[in-house]
Amino acid sequence: MPGLIRSWLIVAAGIAAILGPAKAQGRYERGGTPGDFDFYVLALSWSPGFCELDGGRGRNSEQCADGAGLRFVVHGLWPQNERGYPSECGPAGRTPSRIALEQAQGLFPSEGLARYEWRKHGTCSGSSPSDYFADVRRAREKIVIPPQLAKAERDQTWTAIDLERAFVAANPGLRTDMISVACKREVLQEVRICFSKDLRDFRTCQQVDRSGCRARDITVVAPR
Repeated sequence: MPGLIRSWLIVAAGIAAILGPAKAQGRYERGGTPGDFDFYVLALSWSPGFCELDGGRGRNSEQCADGAGLRFVVHGLWPQNERGYPSECGPAGRTPSRIALEQAQGLFPSEGLARYEWRKHGTCSGSSPSDYFADVRRAREKIVIPPQLAKAERDQTWTAIDLERAFVAANPGLRTDMISVACKREVLQEVRICFSKDLRDFRTCQQVDRSGCRARDITVVAPR
């Protein structure tokens, strides 16, 4: 029996090690109920960092083309729960109309991403495609990009907390427990800002905040 218990503990530890990172970022519930969530997360992708590590091919070629000069672009507006988030809430087959997609122009780096974000996250908002993309625009227009990043012309080195503080300084009412910085291989990927469900105010979001970048220093790659 002791041997059996020991074997079980080893297996359990292995499973915990695998699931640990997923818990830190929040598990998703596929096929949730539209409109049933706690708050929104506006994810602003730092396009030069994304293109440095992941872009420049296939559907991202336009976003990452030489001379595109993009800085922060909308990755998505995500319905979120205190723990985890809903995903692909349906109804199946419902796609945004051309009129709805016009609401997304100038926000997402590509129409393909706008369609994908509607399917994965917008269907959980409880709104129509047109209203969802209008909410994306409303949330984006509430955010002031810190001047050090809005006009970045050369690579910069930041810490995650200093990036958060720069956004806090530029956006009255925002606090560091309402924002998270995401990085990959010590390169800035995106900034995630938490909003109340009605998008009127910023709000705290412990799980999102805890899932932020743990690198000591982050490179903010300049537009190419």
